[in-house]
Amino acid sequence: MKKLTHRFFSALDYISRLHGLSLIIAIVAVVILLGLIVWGLRGTSVGITQNDRISVTPTQIRAIEDIGEWEFLSVSDEELIDTVAHGFFGDSELVRIYYGTLRLGINLHEATPGWIKAEKDSVVVRLPPVKLLDNYFIDEARTTSFLESGTWTGQDRDVLYQRACRTMLHRCLTPQNVSIAEQNARDQFRKLMLSIGYEKVSIQFEKTDRRGDKK
Repeated sequence: MKKLTHRFFSALDYISRLHGLSLIIAIVAVVILLGLIVWGLRGTSVGITQNDRISVTPTQIRAIEDIGEWEFLSVSDEELIDTVAHGFFGDSELVRIYYGTLRLGINLHEATPGWIKAEKDSVVVRLPPVKLLDNYFIDEARTTSFLESGTWTGQDRDVLYQRACRTMLHRCLTPQNVSIAEQNARDQFRKLMLSIGYEKVSIQFEKTDRRGDKK
């Protein structure tokens, strides 16, 4: 009985020594691992940089260009145009009333490459010149004959139509109306650029010569 008890306690002592040895080995391993990690991080720094640069992506530029014609001012007009043909047996008279709407704006398909230039929080937008967007601005369905006497040909009516066009252009396509359309365009594009994130926005227009060609 004594021998069994001695063997039992001897076994417990052996096991406890093994557990103690394992614990020591585990502690040493952890210390070594931590040392390796600290050594590996030496000379390594972690930095956070802030990029304040804002940029319009090519996709965004194409999306804006795809708008195409952008109207910034619409001017409605009506003109009374008349003509008289003198004949041997009397005069013939034709008086017609023409209604038209002239649309002033820009065509973004005509924007030159690099028309949007950005630098940090600033952007310069160079727009095509404001022009008449539609040459067929007279609503022929609303054209009425106020007075018609005698016989008139289709060519006669076309001459009257062309006179009405010139009169409307002279009355509506004025420097003042072009200036109003340009200011409306500036306001709209400034809002657009501000919404993207730019703080300083400059809107410019390309110049044209007397023939209407861009300089």
